[in-house]
Amino acid sequence: MQVDEKLVRQIVEEVLSSMGQGTAAPKLEAAGAAPVSGVEFTELGTAEKGTKADEVVIGLGPAFGLYQIKTIKGIPHAAVLRELIAGIEEEGVTARVIRVKHTSDVAFIAHTAAKLSGSGIGIGIQSRGTTVIHQKDLDPLSNLELFPQCPLLTLETYRAIGRNAAQYAKGGSPKPVPVENDQMARPKYQAVAAVLHIKETEHVEKNAKPVELKVTFK
Repeated sequence: MQVDEKLVRQIVEEVLSSMGQGTAAPKLEAAGAAPVSGVEFTELGTAEKGTKADEVVIGLGPAFGLYQIKTIKGIPHAAVLRELIAGIEEEGVTARVIRVKHTSDVAFIAHTAAKLSGSGIGIGIQSRGTTVIHQKDLDPLSNLELFPQCPLLTLETYRAIGRNAAQYAKGGSPKPVPVENDQMARPKYQAVAAVLHIKETEHVEKNAKPVELKVTFK
């Protein structure tokens, strides 16, 4: 399903206008956007199950950093990934990054990452910013921590998510990462979030296996 950019923009602006929010809709990335500035992804082949008990696997959505380059709040994907990795490494745990291509559902992205992690702990993140900390022996739709209100997630939150995931990997039981709660976030961003999810789903390859990524920050 291809999304016409002008039509999408018009719909989003009409929704926000009807809510009295004006036309300040988050910018939607073009379908042919170049890789995000500040980070380079190199595919290393099919991602295999890790053997190290002290690792957390970060699973990226199909479009993350390639066809979409910022979260719904405009935070660059490079900065988000850097903070997730930094949080993991602060706890003395290794971060490994994969791209999950067969689904755009954040629960299944995170569960795939967890199953490939040597510790059994994984993080899944969609291009719009929605994030999950998962454990391999939980059902896909269950999780350790879910962060559904992506418009409220900050770089500090992503770093804390990395720290908590690392603590779970070490067998700990950390306090859940505190997040803001804004009842208006969902209605304000719902239209944009839906469009971004559709645009990410366009890049799903149903039979593709997860790939190992080398991440180089510039």
